Amino acid sequence: MEKSEKVKEQILPEGSKKKRQKLSHDCDVCKKSFSSKCNLNSHKRIHTGEKPFHCEICGKSFSQKISLTTHKRIHTGEKPYSCNICGKLFSDKSALTQHKRIHTGEEPYHCSVCGKSFSDKSVLNNHQHCHTGEKPFQCDICGKSFSQRSALTNHERIHTGKKPYSCKICGKLYPGKSALTYHKRIHTGESPYPCDICGKSFTVSSNLTGHRRFHTGETPYSCDICGKLFSQNIYLTLHKRIHTGETLFHCEICGKSFSQSGNLAKHKRIHTGETPYSCDVCNKSFSTSSNLMTHKRIHTGETPYS
Repeated sequence: MEKSEKVKEQILPEGSKKKRQKLSHDCDVCKKSFSSKCNLNSHKRIHTGEKPFHCEICGKSFSQKISLTTHKRIHTGEKPYSCNICGKLFSDKSALTQHKRIHTGEEPYHCSVCGKSFSDKSVLNNHQHCHTGEKPFQCDICGKSFSQRSALTNHERIHTGKKPYSCKICGKLYPGKSALTYHKRIHTGESPYPCDICGKSFTVSSNLTGHRRFHTGETPYSCDICGKLFSQNIYLTLHKRIHTGETLFHCEICGKSFSQSGNLAKHKRIHTGETPYSCDVCNKSFSTSSNLMTHKRIHTGETPYS
């Protein structure tokens, strides 16, 4: 009897090992292992590009059923996940998890190059393109490349003219959600990014970063054609169009082209007759802020060029 029990003790571990081996399902492409065949099949769709789950409302396809379920909430407006701190609602759990880090200040994702921390892994991945110079997202219309997918999406709207985000206060339309967020601060007066040197506040963090370089004298962006230095990347981008002759912004009325959207906006006022800048002394209106400033000198008597 004792011998029989001893044999069982020797056999059971071996049998358990075989069972564990059967539970391991390996991907024949990347060799990654999964605990179930179902999880392996879902993973394989990354390699095959297969998207068997279709939205019956808009026709968009997904590789995983859970992704379709989350997507459908865009159409239904369902937001089953709520923040227990501020009450904000979300359509998927991962968005709630990311949001909560605003309250906790948690930044669990760290850049191995510069040590900068982030609350979201996708933001870290995008940030790392700054170090590698990689721009994997290319516009199929003009060929311009971007380090972030969201930047490409916003850029493509220059070609399509699509502006899906509208301000509920004034009705102004924007191609990107972040641009709308910044615009709203005009109405609220919010400028949450103060300069710790001079105290000036900004509505956008990137404007604060650029502003601080006036104090430090830092000009990290250089033109690879003429060597001119700039404090902000946007100034370098605009400058480069002098060399390339690129004119992305076109007037749909007369066809004239411009390298900057602001210059197109000014030009359009010739056609519309719009004069949004008014003098607070005599109420006379002007199409540009520079013309208003020149006019105001009539009242102040200022002669800056004498």
